[in-house]
Amino acid sequence: MELRKYLLPALISATLLSGCSLFSGEEDVVKMAPLPKVQNQFTPSTTWSTSVGNGIGNFYSNLHPAWQDGTVYAADRRGTVKALDAASGKEKWSIDLSEKQGFFSSNLSALLSGGITVDGSTLYIGSERGAVYALNAADGKTLWKTQVTGEAMSRPVVSDGLVLIHQSNGILQALDQQTGAIKWSVNLDIPSLSLRGESAPAVAYGGAIVGGDNGRVSAVILNQGQIIWQQRISQPSGATEIDRLSDVDTTPIIVNNVVYALAYNGSLTAMDLRSGQVIWKRDVGGVKNLIVEGGNLYVVDQNDRVIALNTDGGVEIWRQSELLHRNLTSPVLFDGYLVVGDSEGYLHWINTADGRFVSQQKVDSSGFQTDPVVAGSKLLIQAKGGEVYSISR
Repeated sequence: MELRKYLLPALISATLLSGCSLFSGEEDVVKMAPLPKVQNQFTPSTTWSTSVGNGIGNFYSNLHPAWQDGTVYAADRRGTVKALDAASGKEKWSIDLSEKQGFFSSNLSALLSGGITVDGSTLYIGSERGAVYALNAADGKTLWKTQVTGEAMSRPVVSDGLVLIHQSNGILQALDQQTGAIKWSVNLDIPSLSLRGESAPAVAYGGAIVGGDNGRVSAVILNQGQIIWQQRISQPSGATEIDRLSDVDTTPIIVNNVVYALAYNGSLTAMDLRSGQVIWKRDVGGVKNLIVEGGNLYVVDQNDRVIALNTDGGVEIWRQSELLHRNLTSPVLFDGYLVVGDSEGYLHWINTADGRFVSQQKVDSSGFQTDPVVAGSKLLIQAKGGEVYSISR
């Protein structure tokens, strides 16, 4: 039963984000935590803001900016892609990837998704229509366009002359970085129902580590497209299909030959890079990308608790529970602090030593869904309405 495309955007929003159960006769409403009261130790400021199309609206998307050599690259769902000066936010160039349908018809939305990847002189971005674009970073001109087998929901990953695209149908495909030609495909399998979103691969030592909707983490040899190990970190269980969701939608982190991965309704797991053997597991589930820094792991769980654990055994250091169900972004480390955005447009700054709030900033009324991006001494974040902000402490 193929429910992903049509059911998941509405279903997950209704059940997992607002908390209204569609599978129980009981009224089970999870309320968003009130905005925490924070005495700011410093006041972050907006250096500049620039509108990039209409953003993502109320659709699920991982469409976040990228940054390289003094230029910010950002896009909206419909097809606008812009290059902005990182210091001022002024536009350098703008293109439109939406498709013309006829003289009297409006353009067909490109449905861009997954976020921009910039590698050297080229940008890469995919779409829900299964199109992957390579654009010249200097002027936005299309270098190549390739049609893949499914929705390109994850950020393109470039390594070893390949562009890796993890798609909504469970297929991981490698495209030639120069031509866009498909080099190989790997089927990671998908269950009948899964969360909308896919894990972007992590790459190291000629291999790719990628999470799947089936609760497994897989290691793939890049030059062959061959799976060399798989490890299940989430086992479907429970009375309802929502309970049995077990996606690994986060990008694995590789540090010192250890792979760290997080699964929905599953666990935070440390695995040996070469064999996939489990080193330790902790009962923490989620879909937001995690951070490993200085011997610590920073995680946003599926109820929007922010948790710090050590990498040596996964022992919990602290837990911040005042942002429950505020639909947080993935965390980033910026200027020594942990920063997360929420669906009401706030940025929350957290002390990495004890989990206490040090600052809170209202930025945008449309709210945040996609990840903040560190760009040197600035923090970039794109709101659901399309506005891109450059933030300084």
